[in-house]
Amino acid sequence: MLRSYFGGIFEDGNQDGGKDMKANKKKPEIILRDGKPRAVILDIEEYQEMLERLEDAEDLRMLEEMRRKPLKFKRLEDFLDEYSPSI
Repeated sequence: MLRSYFGGIFEDGNQDGGKDMKANKKKPEIILRDGKPRAVILDIEEYQEMLERLEDAEDLRMLEEMRRKPLKFKRLEDFLDEYSPSI
């Protein structure tokens, strides 16, 4: 059942001892169900790079939002009065 679900992915890796899978390391594998794409198998390095890009994009959005707000400054004395370290 898994072979029919995953198509030729298992067969490709078994026919040549995994050499083909290593050669296609950077090429994503698309999993089809009923002829429609349902999942993707990615190289772990590519997946981690995608996560880093998403995190960078989120950081940029947060930075843009922070830049829209006016800056608020406190006097050092006021900050020290409010600050109470837990040491």
